[in-house]
Amino acid sequence: MSDLPEDSGPATQLYRHRTETVSEERGSGPAVVFAHGTLMDWTMFEPQLDALSDDYRTIAYNLRARTDRFQGPYDLDDLAEDCRVLMDAKGVDSCVLAGMSMGGFMALRFALEYPDMLDGIVLIDSMATPHDEAEREQYGDMVETAKAEGDVPDPMAEAVSHMLFGQTSIEERTELVEHWKDRWLTYPGEAVHDEVKSWLHRPGVEDRLDEIDVPVLITHGAEDVSIEPERAEPMVDQLPDARMELIPEAGHSSNTENPEAANAAIREFLDDVY
Repeated sequence: MSDLPEDSGPATQLYRHRTETVSEERGSGPAVVFAHGTLMDWTMFEPQLDALSDDYRTIAYNLRARTDRFQGPYDLDDLAEDCRVLMDAKGVDSCVLAGMSMGGFMALRFALEYPDMLDGIVLIDSMATPHDEAEREQYGDMVETAKAEGDVPDPMAEAVSHMLFGQTSIEERTELVEHWKDRWLTYPGEAVHDEVKSWLHRPGVEDRLDEIDVPVLITHGAEDVSIEPERAEPMVDQLPDARMELIPEAGHSSNTENPEAANAAIREFLDDVY
Protein backbone atom coordinates (compact mmCIF):
# COMPACT_ATOMS: atom_id res chain seq x y z
CA MET A 1 0.00 0.00 0.00
CA SER A 2 1.31 3.43 -0.90
CA ASP A 3 1.89 6.00 1.84
CA LEU A 4 0.08 8.61 -0.27
CA PRO A 5 -3.41 8.94 -1.74
CA GLU A 6 -3.68 9.39 -5.47
CA ASP A 7 -3.73 13.09 -6.38
CA SER A 8 -6.41 12.56 -8.98
CA GLY A 9 -10.10 11.84 -9.25
CA PRO A 10 -13.20 13.82 -8.39
CA ALA A 11 -12.72 13.93 -4.61
CA THR A 12 -9.24 15.38 -4.93
CA GLN A 13 -10.44 17.96 -7.43
CA LEU A 14 -13.21 18.95 -5.04
CA TYR A 15 -10.60 19.36 -2.32
CA ARG A 16 -8.47 21.61 -4.48
CA HIS A 17 -11.41 23.92 -5.08
CA ARG A 18 -12.45 23.84 -1.41
CA THR A 19 -16.09 23.24 -2.24
CA GLU A 20 -18.88 23.32 0.30
CA THR A 21 -18.98 19.58 0.98
CA VAL A 22 -16.20 17.12 0.29
CA SER A 23 -16.57 13.47 1.21
CA GLU A 24 -15.52 10.07 -0.05
CA GLU A 25 -17.67 6.97 0.32
CA ARG A 26 -16.80 3.36 -0.44
CA GLY A 27 -18.34 -0.01 0.20
CA SER A 28 -21.59 -1.14 1.74
CA GLY A 29 -22.73 -2.56 5.05
CA PRO A 30 -22.68 -1.01 8.53
CA ALA A 31 -21.49 2.59 8.37
CA VAL A 32 -18.13 3.87 9.60
CA VAL A 33 -17.68 7.66 9.45
CA PHE A 34 -14.20 9.20 9.66
CA ALA A 35 -13.52 12.75 10.93
CA HIS A 36 -10.00 14.15 10.51
CA GLY A 37 -7.81 16.25 12.78
CA THR A 38 -6.45 19.78 12.52
CA LEU A 39 -4.56 20.55 9.29
CA MET A 40 -5.57 17.21 7.80
CA ASP A 41 -8.43 16.31 5.43
CA TRP A 42 -10.45 13.25 4.45
CA THR A 43 -7.57 11.77 2.46
CA MET A 44 -5.73 10.89 5.65
CA PHE A 45 -8.22 8.00 5.92
CA GLU A 46 -7.51 6.64 2.46
CA PRO A 47 -5.80 3.53 3.95
CA GLN A 48 -8.85 2.82 6.12
CA LEU A 49 -11.32 3.27 3.26
CA ASP A 50 -9.26 0.91 1.13
CA ALA A 51 -8.92 -1.74 3.82
CA LEU A 52 -12.41 -1.72 5.34
CA SER A 53 -14.79 -1.05 2.45
CA ASP A 54 -15.06 -4.73 1.58
CA ASP A 55 -17.28 -5.24 4.65
CA TYR A 56 -18.34 -1.75 5.70
CA ARG A 57 -19.81 1.43 4.27
CA THR A 58 -16.88 3.78 4.86
CA ILE A 59 -17.37 7.55 4.70
CA ALA A 60 -14.63 10.14 5.22
CA TYR A 61 -15.40 13.84 4.98
CA ASN A 62 -13.77 17.23 5.25
CA LEU A 63 -14.56 19.23 8.33
CA ARG A 64 -15.29 22.94 8.00
CA ALA A 65 -11.72 24.21 7.77
CA ARG A 66 -11.14 22.32 4.52
CA THR A 67 -14.25 23.72 2.82
CA ASP A 68 -15.59 27.09 1.75
CA ARG A 69 -17.14 27.37 5.21
CA PHE A 70 -13.77 27.78 6.90
CA GLN A 71 -14.52 31.15 8.49
CA GLY A 72 -15.23 31.07 12.20
CA PRO A 73 -15.99 31.41 14.89
CA TYR A 74 -17.32 27.89 15.40
CA ASP A 75 -16.73 25.24 18.03
CA LEU A 76 -16.78 21.49 18.52
CA ASP A 77 -20.53 21.48 19.07
CA ASP A 78 -20.94 23.07 15.65
CA LEU A 79 -18.70 20.37 14.16
CA ALA A 80 -20.78 17.68 15.86
CA GLU A 81 -23.89 19.22 14.30
CA ASP A 82 -22.15 19.22 10.91
CA CYS A 83 -21.48 15.49 11.34
CA ARG A 84 -25.14 14.86 12.17
CA VAL A 85 -26.21 16.79 9.06
CA LEU A 86 -23.80 14.75 6.95
CA MET A 87 -25.18 11.49 8.32
CA ASP A 88 -28.74 12.62 7.73
CA ALA A 89 -27.92 13.64 4.17
CA LYS A 90 -26.41 10.23 3.47
CA GLY A 91 -29.22 8.32 5.15
CA VAL A 92 -27.01 6.97 7.94
CA ASP A 93 -29.13 6.23 11.00
CA SER A 94 -26.20 5.09 13.12
CA CYS A 95 -22.50 4.44 12.68
CA VAL A 96 -19.17 3.86 14.28
CA LEU A 97 -17.65 7.34 14.39
CA ALA A 98 -13.87 7.42 14.06
CA GLY A 99 -12.22 10.73 14.92
CA MET A 100 -8.54 11.64 14.80
CA SER A 101 -7.35 14.26 17.33
CA MET A 102 -9.79 17.17 16.79
CA GLY A 103 -12.14 14.66 15.17
CA GLY A 104 -11.97 12.68 18.41
CA PHE A 105 -12.72 15.75 20.51
CA MET A 106 -15.80 16.17 18.32
CA ALA A 107 -16.74 12.47 18.45
CA LEU A 108 -16.95 12.48 22.25
CA ARG A 109 -19.27 15.48 22.13
CA PHE A 110 -21.30 13.85 19.35
CA ALA A 111 -21.74 10.80 21.59
CA LEU A 112 -23.06 12.95 24.41
CA GLU A 113 -25.41 14.93 22.15
CA TYR A 114 -26.61 12.18 19.76
CA PRO A 115 -26.16 8.85 21.59
CA ASP A 116 -28.79 7.05 19.51
CA MET A 117 -26.82 7.71 16.31
CA LEU A 118 -23.74 5.76 17.41
CA ASP A 119 -22.87 2.08 17.46
CA GLY A 120 -19.32 2.73 18.63
CA ILE A 121 -16.43 5.20 18.62
CA VAL A 122 -12.82 5.00 17.48
CA LEU A 123 -10.61 7.67 19.06
CA ILE A 124 -7.37 8.11 17.12
CA ASP A 125 -4.66 10.04 18.96
CA SER A 126 -7.20 12.02 20.95
CA MET A 127 -8.16 12.67 24.57
CA ALA A 128 -11.03 13.77 26.80
CA THR A 129 -9.11 16.36 28.83
CA PRO A 130 -8.36 19.93 27.68
CA HIS A 131 -4.97 21.22 26.63
CA ASP A 132 -2.99 22.99 29.32
CA GLU A 133 -2.29 26.71 29.40
CA ALA A 134 1.22 26.42 27.94
CA GLU A 135 -0.11 24.46 24.96
CA ARG A 136 -2.92 26.94 24.45
CA GLU A 137 -0.43 29.78 24.34
CA GLN A 138 1.91 27.92 21.98
CA TYR A 139 -0.81 26.93 19.51
CA GLY A 140 -2.56 30.27 19.80
CA ASP A 141 0.60 32.20 18.92
CA MET A 142 1.26 29.88 15.99
CA VAL A 143 -2.15 30.34 14.38
CA GLU A 144 -2.21 34.09 14.99
CA THR A 145 0.94 34.24 12.86
CA ALA A 146 -0.69 32.19 10.12
CA LYS A 147 -3.75 34.46 10.12
CA ALA A 148 -1.60 37.59 9.99
CA GLU A 149 0.49 36.27 7.11
CA GLY A 150 -2.54 35.08 5.16
CA ASP A 151 -1.37 31.49 4.74
CA VAL A 152 0.62 28.80 6.51
CA PRO A 153 4.27 29.91 6.54
CA ASP A 154 7.08 27.44 5.83
CA PRO A 155 8.50 27.52 9.39
CA MET A 156 5.08 26.64 10.78
CA ALA A 157 4.67 23.71 8.37
CA GLU A 158 8.09 22.42 9.38
CA ALA A 159 7.33 22.76 13.09
CA VAL A 160 3.92 21.13 12.74
CA SER A 161 5.37 18.16 10.88
CA HIS A 162 7.26 17.24 14.05
CA MET A 163 4.03 17.50 16.03
CA LEU A 164 1.80 15.49 13.71
CA PHE A 165 4.26 12.74 12.75
CA GLY A 166 6.39 10.41 14.83
CA GLN A 167 10.14 10.14 14.64
CA THR A 168 9.98 6.98 12.54
CA SER A 169 7.92 8.79 9.91
CA ILE A 170 10.18 11.85 10.01
CA GLU A 171 13.16 9.60 9.30
CA GLU A 172 11.72 6.85 7.11
CA ARG A 173 8.43 8.07 5.58
CA THR A 174 9.73 11.31 4.15
CA GLU A 175 7.42 11.21 1.13
CA LEU A 176 4.37 11.05 3.39
CA VAL A 177 5.59 13.92 5.58
CA GLU A 178 6.55 16.14 2.63
CA HIS A 179 3.19 15.45 0.98
CA TRP A 180 1.35 16.90 3.96
CA LYS A 181 3.74 19.80 4.46
CA ASP A 182 3.15 20.83 0.84
CA ARG A 183 -0.59 20.59 1.34
CA TRP A 184 -0.55 22.73 4.48
CA LEU A 185 1.15 25.53 2.56
CA THR A 186 -1.97 25.84 0.37
CA TYR A 187 -4.31 26.55 3.29
CA PRO A 188 -5.65 30.04 4.09
CA GLY A 189 -4.18 31.24 7.36
CA GLU A 190 -7.64 32.24 8.56
CA ALA A 191 -8.91 28.69 8.03
CA VAL A 192 -6.16 27.22 10.19
CA HIS A 193 -6.61 29.93 12.81
CA ASP A 194 -10.34 29.33 13.17
CA GLU A 195 -9.88 25.55 13.04
CA VAL A 196 -7.52 25.57 16.02
CA LYS A 197 -9.67 28.10 17.89
CA SER A 198 -12.65 25.72 17.58
CA TRP A 199 -11.05 23.39 20.14
CA LEU A 200 -8.16 25.26 21.78
CA HIS A 201 -10.11 26.50 24.82
CA ARG A 202 -12.58 23.64 25.06
CA PRO A 203 -13.57 22.30 28.48
CA GLY A 204 -12.81 18.67 29.16
CA VAL A 205 -15.47 15.98 29.06
CA GLU A 206 -13.68 13.43 31.24
CA ASP A 207 -16.32 13.80 33.97
CA ARG A 208 -19.06 12.73 31.51
CA LEU A 209 -17.41 9.71 29.92
CA ASP A 210 -19.49 7.34 32.03
CA GLU A 211 -22.52 8.53 30.01
CA ILE A 212 -21.12 7.03 26.80
CA ASP A 213 -22.42 3.48 26.72
CA VAL A 214 -21.24 2.35 23.28
CA PRO A 215 -17.99 0.41 22.75
CA VAL A 216 -14.92 2.60 22.27
CA LEU A 217 -11.58 1.77 20.68
CA ILE A 218 -8.69 4.07 21.53
CA THR A 219 -5.79 3.82 19.10
CA HIS A 220 -2.71 5.89 19.77
CA GLY A 221 0.66 6.30 18.16
CA ALA A 222 3.42 5.13 20.46
CA GLU A 223 5.55 8.07 19.26
CA ASP A 224 2.86 10.74 19.61
CA VAL A 225 4.40 13.90 21.11
CA SER A 226 1.35 16.14 20.61
CA ILE A 227 -0.93 14.03 22.80
CA GLU A 228 1.23 11.52 24.60
CA PRO A 229 -0.37 8.06 25.00
CA GLU A 230 -0.54 8.43 28.78
CA ARG A 231 -2.97 11.33 28.31
CA ALA A 232 -5.40 8.96 26.60
CA GLU A 233 -4.95 6.00 28.92
CA PRO A 234 -7.33 7.21 31.68
CA MET A 235 -10.25 6.95 29.23
CA VAL A 236 -9.97 3.16 29.31
CA ASP A 237 -11.21 3.17 32.90
CA GLN A 238 -13.46 6.23 32.62
CA LEU A 239 -15.49 4.87 29.70
CA PRO A 240 -17.89 1.99 30.43
CA ASP A 241 -16.64 -0.17 27.52
CA ALA A 242 -13.24 0.80 26.13
CA ARG A 243 -10.00 -0.76 24.98
CA MET A 244 -6.73 0.82 23.88
CA GLU A 245 -4.23 -0.23 21.22
CA LEU A 246 -0.81 1.39 20.82
CA ILE A 247 0.25 1.78 17.19
CA PRO A 248 4.01 1.20 16.96
CA GLU A 249 6.39 3.37 14.92
CA ALA A 250 3.74 6.08 14.57
CA GLY A 251 3.04 9.51 16.00
CA HIS A 252 -0.01 11.77 16.14
CA SER A 253 -1.25 10.70 12.67
CA SER A 254 -0.93 7.03 13.52
CA ASN A 255 -3.65 5.73 11.21
CA THR A 256 -1.83 7.07 8.13
CA GLU A 257 1.71 6.50 9.41
CA ASN A 258 1.26 2.80 10.23
CA PRO A 259 -1.99 1.88 8.49
CA GLU A 260 -1.46 -1.87 8.68
CA ALA A 261 -1.42 -1.86 12.49
CA ALA A 262 -4.22 0.70 12.72
CA ASN A 263 -6.43 -1.17 10.26
CA ALA A 264 -5.97 -4.46 12.11
CA ALA A 265 -7.07 -2.87 15.39
CA ILE A 266 -10.03 -1.06 13.81
CA ARG A 267 -11.23 -4.11 11.88
CA GLU A 268 -11.16 -6.30 15.00
CA PHE A 269 -13.16 -3.65 16.85
CA LEU A 270 -15.71 -3.26 14.04
CA ASP A 271 -16.15 -7.01 13.79
CA ASP A 272 -16.91 -7.10 17.53
CA VAL A 273 -19.34 -4.16 17.34
CA TYR A 274 -21.25 -5.51 14.34
